[in-house]
Amino acid sequence: MRAHEVNFDGLVGPTHNYSGLSYGNVASEINSSDLSNPKAAALQGLQKMKALHDLGFKQGVIPPLARPSIQALRDIGFSGSEAEVLQSAYLRSPILLAAASSASSMWTANACTVSPSADTQDSRVHFTPANLNAKFHRSLEHRETGRILQAIFNDENHFAHHAALPAVAQFGDEGAANHTRFCAEYDREGVEFFVYGRVAFDESQDKPKRYPARQTREACEAIARLHGLPEQRVVYAQQKPATIDAGVFHNDVIAVGNRNVLFYHEEAFLHTESVLANLQHKLQGASLIPVCVRNDEVSVLDAVQSYLFNSQLLTKPNGKMLLVVPHECREVTQVSNYLDKLIASGGPIDEVKVFNLTESMKNGGGPACLRLRVVLTEQERLAANPGVMMSETLYQQLTQWVNKHYRDRLTQADLADPALLQESRTALDELTQIMRLGSVYPFQ
Repeated sequence: MRAHEVNFDGLVGPTHNYSGLSYGNVASEINSSDLSNPKAAALQGLQKMKALHDLGFKQGVIPPLARPSIQALRDIGFSGSEAEVLQSAYLRSPILLAAASSASSMWTANACTVSPSADTQDSRVHFTPANLNAKFHRSLEHRETGRILQAIFNDENHFAHHAALPAVAQFGDEGAANHTRFCAEYDREGVEFFVYGRVAFDESQDKPKRYPARQTREACEAIARLHGLPEQRVVYAQQKPATIDAGVFHNDVIAVGNRNVLFYHEEAFLHTESVLANLQHKLQGASLIPVCVRNDEVSVLDAVQSYLFNSQLLTKPNGKMLLVVPHECREVTQVSNYLDKLIASGGPIDEVKVFNLTESMKNGGGPACLRLRVVLTEQERLAANPGVMMSETLYQQLTQWVNKHYRDRLTQADLADPALLQESRTALDELTQIMRLGSVYPFQ
């Protein structure tokens, strides 16, 4: 059965704001407290989805989570009516209100880890929501994310859903942002590549000194077991600690892969030659094509500033690959020059497409952060909820929905406004009807 990679992009939520909640994410920290524009953010994301759909790529949509999360605030001691909870949180701890209001679920690369049916022992597609326990605001996501994934992929004959890993530091899991799959063809068994920042139960191992390493090897190994991945289909690699300390908080900020191509910076991994040899050894039916960007071509600092590697690498009908980058890549001279050279090199990547995703980028998320890759056979795609698949009709519906419900400016003080809570719930209730999801939110 032929299979396709479907990109499921996260729809930006109505409470999109800049609170600087993600220590180690340079863009998030720099833009803390800036005025945000939720409407522009959602429309930018939708425009990218529609453009890729129009180019012939399979495209889906994942809805935002319900925010502000009143229950999260009640769980940490705020009480009274919903309006009183919001006001009390804002007056006593604005950072906690910001955390409970974060629209960070838009970055669906962190939603979960997905293993296609060609790789798993039971021949089903497996999903494990990321516990995201390195950050309070993201640790609130996995239960609701799991419900949404089950509403989209709701046929147990084709799909298997797991609970998030234990919410402790030793099993820190950041989802598909640290996971890549290599294969000859999407419907053939592949190699699942897990990248981690530290070994939790061995303090003697190298780890970063400035910023936390969010993903552990133990989490990667647990997911491989849960998904029923044979040892010959898995490779583990550690990020360079110094690279994490430079602001590379996830692997997808320094490397991206697709099919048999790995596009990466030379400072991405420890023991790079061993990692590449292991991938090549386990990849069946194709030769690994490593595309290495050297430090003298693009520095790690410029890679982080431009999000060169937080790009989508997509296979075109002619077998060549398209690199989808944020427009910041054309604003950093060294990166822009490198892209021109890359396209002219005759290698596997022969086209670059630029998108304006400023509202997401200012919070530290580029094109790759916004999408979750799910390889589906045609039968599996038909078994998934059709209401989430991008089309001309859905694009028009969602664009109208955003224009109807979203604000075009949001401050930190606005998060305490009970009207914003009601606006968000009204919008999401309508969205579940548009996307035929049923009742997936706590307020429904």
